Amino acid sequence: MAKEEKKQGSIGVTSENIFPVIKKFLYSDHDIFLREVVSNAVDATQKLKTLSSVGEFKGELGDMSIRIRIDGEKLIISDRGVGMTGEEIDKYINQIAFSGAEEFVNKYKNDAASIIGHFGLGFYSSFMVAKRVEIVTKSYREDAVAMKWSCEGTPEYEMVETKKDDRGTDIILYIDDENKIFLEKNKITELLTKYCRFLPIPIVFGKKQEWKDGKYVDTDEDNIVNNTTPAWTRKPSELKDEDYKAFYRELYPMGEEPLFWIHLNVDYPFNLTGILYFPRLRTNMDIHKNKIQLYCNQVFVTDSVEGIVPEFMTLLHGVLDSPDIPLNVSRSYLQSDQNVKKISAHITKKVADRLEEIFKNDRTQFENKWDDLKIFIQYGMLSDEKFYERAVKFDLLKDVDGKYFTLEEYQKLIEGTQTDKDGILVYLYSTNPNDQYSYIQAAKDKGYNVLLFDGQLDIPIIGQLEQKFEKTRYVRVDSDTIGNIIRKDDVQAVTLGEDQKNALQEVFKSQIPVMEKTDFIVSFEALGAESNPVMLTQSEYMRRMRDMAAIQPGMSFYGEIPDSYNLVLNTDHKLVKKVLEDEESACADKVKPVLDDIKGWEARQNDLRDAQNKKKPEEVTEAEKEDMTKTNAKLDELRQQRNQIFADYAKGNQLVSQLIDLALLSNGMLKGESLSRFIKRSAEMIG
Repeated sequence: MAKEEKKQGSIGVTSENIFPVIKKFLYSDHDIFLREVVSNAVDATQKLKTLSSVGEFKGELGDMSIRIRIDGEKLIISDRGVGMTGEEIDKYINQIAFSGAEEFVNKYKNDAASIIGHFGLGFYSSFMVAKRVEIVTKSYREDAVAMKWSCEGTPEYEMVETKKDDRGTDIILYIDDENKIFLEKNKITELLTKYCRFLPIPIVFGKKQEWKDGKYVDTDEDNIVNNTTPAWTRKPSELKDEDYKAFYRELYPMGEEPLFWIHLNVDYPFNLTGILYFPRLRTNMDIHKNKIQLYCNQVFVTDSVEGIVPEFMTLLHGVLDSPDIPLNVSRSYLQSDQNVKKISAHITKKVADRLEEIFKNDRTQFENKWDDLKIFIQYGMLSDEKFYERAVKFDLLKDVDGKYFTLEEYQKLIEGTQTDKDGILVYLYSTNPNDQYSYIQAAKDKGYNVLLFDGQLDIPIIGQLEQKFEKTRYVRVDSDTIGNIIRKDDVQAVTLGEDQKNALQEVFKSQIPVMEKTDFIVSFEALGAESNPVMLTQSEYMRRMRDMAAIQPGMSFYGEIPDSYNLVLNTDHKLVKKVLEDEESACADKVKPVLDDIKGWEARQNDLRDAQNKKKPEEVTEAEKEDMTKTNAKLDELRQQRNQIFADYAKGNQLVSQLIDLALLSNGMLKGESLSRFIKRSAEMIG
């Protein structure tokens, strides 16, 4: 090109709508322009290094830093890489592999990264924020002529020879009025930290500062914003524990020290490097997500990696870097890409291998960290069958005494004692050893072991293990009397008559405190004279459904069902016998005529029912129906009279209320006014 000759032309696109599309549809993600432009500068610099290493560039490399500066309304990104000739500008800038504007807009309008990646628009993303873009470039080639290219966001461009002393490229962005924020130092620093903090070429933005005379002032030293050799790019053999911890602090300055880490370094059948850290996980899983950062050749891509790693892996922290994962693609593309699927499976295997290695080599350390690892391992077992198959070897059960067992070890521990008469192996567990102390003690008195399940995912894990292991049942230790939970022989019969059961049932039921969304059913068992006189139990099934409802929205129906408890009266205990004897003595005269009437009306009810059952429904007369209605009403009235007699007696019997409150207290359910009355009554009874 002759000196001072200008070249004008149109950018090779099939649609003149490219710039409005860039402006409009990339707007929501417009800060990625800096990543794209800086990444191009890195590529240019790396190319020159490669040419130098193979002898095709014989000059001095010198300072290879990429420099970014703000100059008035301009943002300038400069490199000392390979630069471009006029012909190369024509090839790489003026021709865009872009077609089908309408399809393009419709398909990718909500995904800026995908637009840029699919259509090679990295450089053109600068028009999201600039009203005019200039390229001043000089090729590394000998006798190269410097060129200046300019465009104002239309398909027309201008290219002219210019003066430039050094090789490389300056990208000059004239920031438009809507994007003046990109002329602010803090904003550029933020974007460089987000996208460029680990690029392999030094990125210089301004000067380092020091505190002087009450304010920060620039020094003469360049401010390099990135770490060009982050830990994951180095060989594991070069790194010590402190190096890994220091890198974690670099990633998460406010983070608690990680438990341990996995250094990934794979070159076949795909390329993958990275470091995954196990953070300390306690309860809330979601708060820890989006902590894995994905890079492509040290260029930040995203910290939302659900499409690349299995769901449970998103609880980990750290960095993954793979050139086999495209820099700019949509989430749906990632989830269907075969390379991504292979990477995902490999990461799962490596994580499982690392956990198993620690478990085998240092079980004490593994057990000490179990409370932090538990959620992660359980989440993986529940959501990934391949991980379950590996994790079942090192998944631990912890008992209420703080001892740890593998699933296999624990099965061997309890199979001799906790197998019921039907051959079912019963795993007892507690969710709160303090609240359930008396139930745990009753189990221990039988020689049984009780597990501690107080974690966020314990209930779904229980369901999984019951499905995986045949003839296995997990039961909370307070869900029934211990003799019923692990039934060794036939149930010992309760010797009370029906009238005695009715009497005791109403005596105790009438004195149970009213609790919102809570129902109580009085039942009877012959538990032996040494067992507690009264116990509270709750159905394992219903409680488990309610617990699942709390973590699975689709089961919210169970969360609305009232809690149902069994108040179990031990008919062998002397205090229950005493209540029955006192009731019979105090109520006999009042209740006998009512019971006699009830028996008479029940006999009439049975006769009427038998007579009606012998007829077809349409043959039953209105008089017969009315007779049955009156009989039922009379029975209801008499039973209410009987129940009221028992309730009036119970009001004056402190022992009844005391036994009920003791059962509630042992279950952590005696609170407020009821607890105050219990304390006052206890003092009176002792006195």
